[in-house]
Amino acid sequence: MKDSNRTEMSLPVRMEDLVKYQTGSVVSRTVIDKKAGTVTLFSFDDGEALSEHKAPFDALIYIIDGKAEVTVAGKPMELRSGEAVVIPANKPHSLKAMTAFKMMLIMIHS
Repeated sequence: MKDSNRTEMSLPVRMEDLVKYQTGSVVSRTVIDKKAGTVTLFSFDDGEALSEHKAPFDALIYIIDGKAEVTVAGKPMELRSGEAVVIPANKPHSLKAMTAFKMMLIMIHS
């Protein structure tokens, strides 16, 4: 590992094990941080949320564990473990934990 927030992986790993739940918190861990894009793991405690915001890049959210409400351009959807959604660049979006959940965020810089 280069630092406590970024992970170097050369062997198989369970992504869900790289980020832990913390009571009343949202926790993140960067796995890849390159000019072309980023991969970041998050854990949300039950009831935690990210308010509506926009990002200048396309993003893919993949739910690793639990259940979340993801709202994209005003349209809410329930995502469960194993499901994903693509969020186009500059579309307003927000997330709310329906249960404690973990997700992988992949952002493609273009």
